Amino acid sequence: MNEILLERLRRRLEALPDEKAYAVLDYIEFLESRYAERPAGATPFQKVAETLEDTLRAGRVPAKILKGTMDAVGSAGRFLEGLAAAGKAVVDDAAKKRAEREGQPAAEASREAGPPPPRSEDPPR
Repeated sequence: MNEILLERLRRRLEALPDEKAYAVLDYIEFLESRYAERPAGATPFQKVAETLEDTLRAGRVPAKILKGTMDAVGSAGRFLEGLAAAGKAVVDDAAKKRAEREGQPAAEASREAGPPPPRSEDPPR
């Protein structure tokens, strides 16, 4: 989808009340099930959030409560993404330092990034 069309759709959706936006979502999902050339991808956390949202909607939870709940879930998702990115940065940094100690090119080390070898003073698990 081109950026102009995407922005046009976004503007129109933002002008709608939540109840109508959910009706639009239902229609998009219907069209996707009938005509999509490829499935829409989502992260595992996003799939869980969407399932929660669908369950709440099926239970006829008011849109205002649904919005607050999904805002909280979205915040949790952003926190987890940040935590995962920080963890990846730590692993990449450790791999780079390990490569520097062993005289390996840094790019090669980041591909091999795995857990560090156990130290002799670490107790067995």
